[in-house]
Amino acid sequence: MTDKMNIVGIQADLFWENPMKNLAFFEEKINEIPKNTDLVVLPEMFTTGFTMKPENVAEKMDGISVSWMVKMAIENQFAITGSLVISHENKYFNRLVFVHPSGKIETYDKRHSFTLAGEHNVYTSGKEKLIVDYKGWKICPLICYDLRFPAWARNTENYDLLIFMANWPVTRIKAWKTLLKARAIENMSYVIGVNRTGKDFNNYDYSGNSLLIDYLGEERSKLTKNKVGIIRATISKNDQNKLREKLGFLNDMDSFEICF
Repeated sequence: MTDKMNIVGIQADLFWENPMKNLAFFEEKINEIPKNTDLVVLPEMFTTGFTMKPENVAEKMDGISVSWMVKMAIENQFAITGSLVISHENKYFNRLVFVHPSGKIETYDKRHSFTLAGEHNVYTSGKEKLIVDYKGWKICPLICYDLRFPAWARNTENYDLLIFMANWPVTRIKAWKTLLKARAIENMSYVIGVNRTGKDFNNYDYSGNSLLIDYLGEERSKLTKNKVGIIRATISKNDQNKLREKLGFLNDMDSFEICF
């Protein structure tokens, strides 16, 4: 088990439906981050922006973007995660891909479709939560709108790190910041939220405001609005476990089942 984990989140002004330009941008940023980085988190739909035209950009799991993620993970010996548009068996998914330094791939399909934008009409929702075991850390990666549903994010698996990647608009950015801190506090877990910035093809504005928060809701790293760049922090599993044992809040949570 590794006590310390060095995390980087990359906040970007995404090129609309242009995987090649986005991959080039993220690779440039990856070349600038510290060599001791353990985990890199990218935004939601990091190759395209939040498009409702999956037929224009969908890739297979052996396509160029996932292959690029595997290459980055192996060459840099870190884990990397982000979501992108994947097609499988005549369906489209907003799929989170988590790649280990070995090249091993794990996936999570976004559970909560953003109905306000019609996401439910074009993308198939996932049914299973993913808990990644990485360097002795249990990591729960989720996507954007999932942030509004605390039962889905509830720490019933005793995870150590909760990830949210997003295209969260500036009009509701207060909710983004408030809910990230709420998820950290109620689950006594580190939380990293990586959002995009800039303006997309549909003229929606995004301010970024990416955050890394500890188990008490304190900000460990953040980016001011409308800035392209990285958030970075070193987090400690031992520090988190000691406080969990001292306070015991997770022992008192209600038990429940999620029905589909």
